[in-house]
Amino acid sequence: MLVLGLETTCDETAAAVVSLGADGRGVILSNEVFSQIAQHSAYGGVVPEIAARAHAEVIDRLTARALSAAGVGFSDLHGIAAAAGPGLIGGVLVGLTTAKTLALVTQKPLIAVNHLEGHALTPRLTDGIAFPYLLFLASGGHTQLVAVRGVGEYLRLGTTVDDAMGEAFDKVAKLLGLPYPGGPQVEREAQNGDPDRFPLPRPMLGREKPDFSLSGLKTALRLEAERVAPLNAADVADLCASFQAAVVDVVVDRTRVGLKLFREAVGHPTALVAAGGVAANGAIRRALSRLAGEAGLRLVAPPIELCGDNGAMIAWAGIERLRLGLSDDMTAPARARWPLGAPDPAPVTV
Repeated sequence: MLVLGLETTCDETAAAVVSLGADGRGVILSNEVFSQIAQHSAYGGVVPEIAARAHAEVIDRLTARALSAAGVGFSDLHGIAAAAGPGLIGGVLVGLTTAKTLALVTQKPLIAVNHLEGHALTPRLTDGIAFPYLLFLASGGHTQLVAVRGVGEYLRLGTTVDDAMGEAFDKVAKLLGLPYPGGPQVEREAQNGDPDRFPLPRPMLGREKPDFSLSGLKTALRLEAERVAPLNAADVADLCASFQAAVVDVVVDRTRVGLKLFREAVGHPTALVAAGGVAANGAIRRALSRLAGEAGLRLVAPPIELCGDNGAMIAWAGIERLRLGLSDDMTAPARARWPLGAPDPAPVTV
């Protein structure tokens, strides 16, 4: 089984071809990504109109490049998958419309994928893990703890009540004058900083429900930065280290509560999974690895290149759905919001 996957929900245009082997494991045959960092860096964040236009400009040739790199043509494909949301609606429309057009012309099944499901199922592509498992999903737009019980079977245990974790990292970076994208910059600065210099809060620590809150932490950092301004290089490094240490403590505490709820609601997880762009953060990975070890589990985190938005995760989610006999028709909607666990739009039998 071969599926082409298209991803255009934010500021990366991506196309990939993934195959399903006879052993049931996935193989990434190509994974092309065009980053829009250069277009958005001057604004310190993603500009939706610029993102949509950039997707439209490159999606055709990126798709052709993915097929060429995989050594396949449209006739070899068994399906065409696209992220149908959640995300910036202009970008989502570019990818989904392209996929619909290709599916219509080639008479291949269309699979409208929830972008979050792409992240949720990636560890089955990379590590072949079995259901059920606990997913810590953190990116620029989402921060969630989800019980992944099966394809299309998700129980959200906790979420953010304000900022997403990746958004908080980006806003802290912008506040401190660091370039976009902010997450990697904050992590880099934190390596040379003192995490104990600034007494930042740990929001939601100890709460019974494993929700997250980042806005108060971000505000506390801003007040500390204003208190010691003007900032020198050491100040910036210490602020980053203190912020990252607070985030790590929150992630560990909230995930520990999530594991407890998982066992009560679902049973014993096969693994603890970290996915999404924030899962590329080394400090968070190390902390979650220790937590998993304490719980008698292993931490499964995709390779760095599969933590951010990519077409391979969309293609794999397409394969997972297609082999269950699920596809979508041309009425599949583009969605700016699409919570994981909500009913799929217009699923039909292949």
